Amino acid sequence: MKRSKELVEKRKDFVIDYVKRNQDKQMKVIVTELTEMLFLSERTIYNIIVKA
Repeated sequence: MKRSKELVEKRKDFVIDYVKRNQDKQMKVIVTELTEMLFLSERTIYNIIVKA
């Protein structure tokens, strides 16, 4: 299933904002929370963070 470019950008922005707001937590905890919220794999979340 192709994802719309707009959806991908919104998801990317959300992940980056969430990481910035929760900088005091360990990255593993942040990624686990995002995985549960967005139903994405850890690898996908790490890729979004690295590319940002």
